[in-house]
Amino acid sequence: MRGVVQGVGFRPHVYALARSLDLAGAVWNTADGVVAEVEGRDADVDAFCDRVGAEAPPLAVVTDVSATDLPATGGTSFTIRDSEHARGRTFVSPDVTICDDCLDDLLDPGNRRHRHPFVTCTNCGPRFTITTALPYDRPATTMAGFAMCAACAREYADPGDRRFHAQTVCCPDCGPRLSLARPGRGTTYGDAALAEARSLVSAGAVVAVKGIGGHHLVCDATSESAVATLRKRKQRGDKAFAIMVRTLEEAREVVDLDVEESRLLTSRARPILLAARRPGAAVAAGVAPGSADLGVMLPYTPLHHLLLGLPGDPPGPAALVMTSGNLSGEPIVTDDEVARQRLASLADAWLGHDRRIHVPCDDSVSRVVGGLESPVRRSRGHAPLPLDLPFEVTPALAVGGDLKNTFCLAEGRLAWLSGHVGDMDDLATLDAFTGAVAHLEMLTGVAPVALAADRHPAYRSRRWARDQAGDRVVHEVQHHHAHVASTMAEHGVPTDVRVLGVAFDGTGYGDDGAAWGGEFLVADYAAYSRATHLGYVPLPGGDAGVRNPCRMALSHLRSAGVAWDDRLPCVAACGDDELALLGRQLDTGLRCVPTSSMGRLFDAVASIAGIRHRVGYDAQAAMELESLARTADPRGGYRFGHDGDAVDPGPVVAEVVADVLAGVPAAVVAARFQLSVVDLVVTVLCRLREETGLARATLSGGVFLNAWLTGHCARTLGEQGFEVLRHQRVPASDAGLALGQIAVLAHRTPTPDRRRTTPPEQEQPCA
Repeated sequence: MRGVVQGVGFRPHVYALARSLDLAGAVWNTADGVVAEVEGRDADVDAFCDRVGAEAPPLAVVTDVSATDLPATGGTSFTIRDSEHARGRTFVSPDVTICDDCLDDLLDPGNRRHRHPFVTCTNCGPRFTITTALPYDRPATTMAGFAMCAACAREYADPGDRRFHAQTVCCPDCGPRLSLARPGRGTTYGDAALAEARSLVSAGAVVAVKGIGGHHLVCDATSESAVATLRKRKQRGDKAFAIMVRTLEEAREVVDLDVEESRLLTSRARPILLAARRPGAAVAAGVAPGSADLGVMLPYTPLHHLLLGLPGDPPGPAALVMTSGNLSGEPIVTDDEVARQRLASLADAWLGHDRRIHVPCDDSVSRVVGGLESPVRRSRGHAPLPLDLPFEVTPALAVGGDLKNTFCLAEGRLAWLSGHVGDMDDLATLDAFTGAVAHLEMLTGVAPVALAADRHPAYRSRRWARDQAGDRVVHEVQHHHAHVASTMAEHGVPTDVRVLGVAFDGTGYGDDGAAWGGEFLVADYAAYSRATHLGYVPLPGGDAGVRNPCRMALSHLRSAGVAWDDRLPCVAACGDDELALLGRQLDTGLRCVPTSSMGRLFDAVASIAGIRHRVGYDAQAAMELESLARTADPRGGYRFGHDGDAVDPGPVVAEVVADVLAGVPAAVVAARFQLSVVDLVVTVLCRLREETGLARATLSGGVFLNAWLTGHCARTLGEQGFEVLRHQRVPASDAGLALGQIAVLAHRTPTPDRRRTTPPEQEQPCA
């Protein structure tokens, strides 16, 4: 039996099934999966083969069951053997939420695991983040140091117990154990540590809490002062925090939830769900300033339930801020001692425990758009489950991009996308990336013979790939081709099938050295042609232009031939010195890179309309524009122009300016602009369909994290007869880039004399 069949109660399932059918034999783990030998009456053996996969435990994912006839041995009993360390591949389960049975144990005063922060069984709890080797057995996890007490050992050996061969089995007598450290106050343990942590949070403190995949920074989400303190310490600007509430019913009190959103929120993955904030929601305004959405999640560990409080506990906050425990730009902290050092300026206390986290794993983030899941970050609850590929690939590693980094390992028809790594602009993140690659290679057994990376010459991920390649080929993949290929691979588009690909994002290195980002491609996995794109405007100062949307606004005004009127918010936001500097830059082209970025156009319109002039985090201006647009009835959008082979944004910019000077509310301007982008997508794709005969369209790139835009584009294109492929399992942003890089790599044929790095000019356009 192959698939996710270790650490999920599969051997106990096999044991119980064999015993129920009166079969003799044995079951054991190997690196290739789970092997069972059974003997008995023909009908019973056949029934076993039919049922062993079909009736698998809740966390198991059985991908293959194969049977081979063996000579009978005359056995009379069925046993569970020790694991065999054979070569092969198996799949490790992701970390999943506490199951209902274990939650009952936690709540039951008569149960010996009452209030135990680490209650778990074969159907729930940590797997991925504690696995140190394969096959999956207790010595190959970070539970190895906790000897089972006599009672746990009896459960572990009892075929009728749901903790039968549960490698994470534990209780208050055998650990792990909570501890709370406070500067100058020493350390407390167990129930006292938990009680003190809850008291601190209730009093407005910030507590670093060690979870399954790393530390969270936790405070009272209903307290404006506590939220403001955390925001100031973390230097987070206005970026939203996620919150945790006790139940689905309490979630419905703060956000609007439909059936699919409720299902996603309560799924075994327990993601952070982005949903529309309810008016009057009892959550501090500072949790998500400038956003119409709140990120909400439910408790997924016993410790979370204890932090929020069990029946009879002293009252505490109804909602907790749960944000990644890290300094800005660094990976999430996993080690207790490192947490006390790195989070010293952020936390008032540290609630930890003595079970080691072997590999970090952030919370997943998702939302529902048009009734379908639209992932924002695919991590805990999903990694390291593989994705099926519609083509074969030799063992390969794709290193993704530099923002929202994930990487991808692939072999055969399977691809393993990593959990969230982060932005590759920090040494700690690069170190975390290296460790995560090694861990996933160990879990999957993939030994890459080729690598794929983005073409951007300054990307640290590309440099890492070249440094680590040795004599392996590094395939450089154009950024937006990878976005389109990612969508195709996720939807199982066959090899040699072409699509019309829309790739809208902030920036990606173009074939001509420009910063692309408003692209319409005709593509298959092997190659692409650039059908049309948003017209170039200067990006003044590179990253400075990204951090200051008002500068991008002035660049678009200049390109559109619109005067820098002092009455425009974007002009008023710049002082005389900044205006003079920008004028010289745009006149001379000094430190100005041409860009076709749709993301930068969103920034420009947000500033012209007075929504946001300076940003503290990626896509802040565009996100606030989307939130504001939801509140308005636009009654018609603007119109893009056409300038040769490119789409001219100038007419849209001019109409935005006219509306702003006429006093049209910013929300209406935002909504009209977004409608104009929908109209652009539909108009261009209809033209390309006439030219190519293609009617399958993909939507990818970070701009399509915009739920309003994605929903309207998908619906309108569908009404026009297009088959629309949008992301439902992999994020549309650069977090899904590595899957597309794998897809492109798989369709390149290496030759013996091929150079170590494939240069951009080897990319051939589609016929």
